[in-house]
Amino acid sequence: MRVKSTGRLYRAEAYFIVAVMSVAHLGGRCLANYEGEGGFEFWTTAGTSFDLKNNWRVCVDELLKMGDEAQRFTYQHTDLGFVYEGLADWVDIGLNYRHTFKRSGSSDWRRERRPHVNVTVKGQLGEIDLYDRSRLEYRNKEQERDQWRYTNKLTITLPYELTKWKLRPRFADQVYIDLDGPGFDRNKVYSGLSFEPSANTAGGFYYVWDSDKTDGIWTNTNILWFQLRFYF
Repeated sequence: MRVKSTGRLYRAEAYFIVAVMSVAHLGGRCLANYEGEGGFEFWTTAGTSFDLKNNWRVCVDELLKMGDEAQRFTYQHTDLGFVYEGLADWVDIGLNYRHTFKRSGSSDWRRERRPHVNVTVKGQLGEIDLYDRSRLEYRNKEQERDQWRYTNKLTITLPYELTKWKLRPRFADQVYIDLDGPGFDRNKVYSGLSFEPSANTAGGFYYVWDSDKTDGIWTNTNILWFQLRFYF
């Protein structure tokens, strides 16, 4: 997600954003039936984005996860999406298909087919960039029940720019709602830096606090996530 250069940040807005994200981050420890840490993981995402005709764009992303204290390869997905940007300057519509493999046990891998529809609303609060993405997913799982799920991710990018790579502070909060089950059962809080090392390359490096509820118990996982995307 590329962003334009902006000016200085208003002090009041900076305090407001820091306060909101701090409360959201610390709130994970206050969830009911908190059970403790779920370990450490390292994730990497690499992707490409191509502009097509008539305000369409195609994106392909590959995500790999190293779980079990970042010592074992536990997850992989490929996501193909078509994004329409011609409806309005402030909204994008995306149609995607995600194919995933997740390790179950010591050697068994389970497949999931996941089409999803995305609506991303874009705006600004002063000089702060805001993105709010709503996503509806159909999860066709191997050896598990199928599931409809809704997710919402609010992303805040501050207007500071550091170094020639255009480092910018970025924060996000993402909620997950199981539409066929217990409802709200997962939350991710992100904090990190986005960067643009060249005109057609963008990425980010983030710490993610992932809170997941299983059988009524919340378990938290610490994640470091590196992302890189090439634009053509």
